[in-house]
Amino acid sequence: MTDPTRVPLSVLDLALVPEGRTGAQAVRDAVDLAVDLDRLGYRRVWYAEHHLSPGVSSASPAVLAAAVAARTERIRVGSGAVLLSTTSPLVAAEQFGTVAALHPGRVDLGLGRAFSPPKGGGTRPGPAGPAASGPRVVDGLYVPPAPPTAGDSALRERALAQAAVVGASRTPASFRAEVELVLGLRAGTYADDGGRRYVSPPVQDAAFDLWVLASSGGESARVAGELGLPLAANYHVSPSNTLDTVAAYRAAFRPGVLAEPYVVVSADVLVADTTERARELAAPFADWVLSIRRGVDGAIAYPRPADATPWAERPEAERAVVADRVDTRVVGDPATVVERLETLSRVTGADELLVTTATHDPADRQRSFALLAQAWGATEGAAPRVPALATSR
Repeated sequence: MTDPTRVPLSVLDLALVPEGRTGAQAVRDAVDLAVDLDRLGYRRVWYAEHHLSPGVSSASPAVLAAAVAARTERIRVGSGAVLLSTTSPLVAAEQFGTVAALHPGRVDLGLGRAFSPPKGGGTRPGPAGPAASGPRVVDGLYVPPAPPTAGDSALRERALAQAAVVGASRTPASFRAEVELVLGLRAGTYADDGGRRYVSPPVQDAAFDLWVLASSGGESARVAGELGLPLAANYHVSPSNTLDTVAAYRAAFRPGVLAEPYVVVSADVLVADTTERARELAAPFADWVLSIRRGVDGAIAYPRPADATPWAERPEAERAVVADRVDTRVVGDPATVVERLETLSRVTGADELLVTTATHDPADRQRSFALLAQAWGATEGAAPRVPALATSR
């Protein structure tokens, strides 16, 4: 039965490639998982855009979304997110508009900006404000300090090299301009600076919801608020910034596409029948996150639990790089996980939670989602869209 006191649950799937398996099998596993998620009552399933990472097969969100929509009946499908550093907003809108033409009212186009390494140095920009000061506990929610940002020359070099292979040579306009292009094409009102109007048949009047994904309280969150769009805040990627992200969005919000703010908050979750078992399955997570943040080749194929580096044996410098994600991952038996997710929902004011789960064995991932749906009381019946439109765009 649906629990009316809890927000709906959705899923972000990376189509993980486990060590010893292939990317093709990971894609098939992702589609099979979505069929289960549809049956279990999850509201939506989104696919990320990652390129040239040995451990992630989710490189084409629109293709995965189309394949899943054809195999399911109710669940919404979409992107979390299409990256405007590699894909133009027009191409993204045409891809998802095409999917929405075949599955109207079940499609979400999530847009985001990827990290671009600074041209003059080897560090990533750190957060400003409270997130930079150290760990906090806010009404029961742990907010970690941001990970170290110095010494990321390997990350920078990898990003630059991969960009050349991906062909990410486009120079995006301002994020607001990119989002407004999609809104204008959908409304049939888009014109360039010279007054020339453009029409994209797959996009005009397309039945998809447009979302913005944000990992900080910067431009993405502000633009989402100013345009009255729904926001997905990445607690699973940047837990140190999530409260600032949501606050910035709400402060900037003006009625636009939506009449009221709508916030989804993501979380890394792993549920098993016992907390001990969940912790065993969670052991490779630190190695996997470390490969993303410091590895030469990006996300590695997801390791087997038996091959994971024990936390006690991990060098302190490595712990510092991954501690924010390890410490905020929600791991345990169903009751433990539900309690922590309720705290995350309450403190962030989330209207919905977006769950992502990483395990080596796809069967353990399926089991985790099934246990969570049962314990949470997942939504049943037709999945509603986000709140009604305030204006037509």
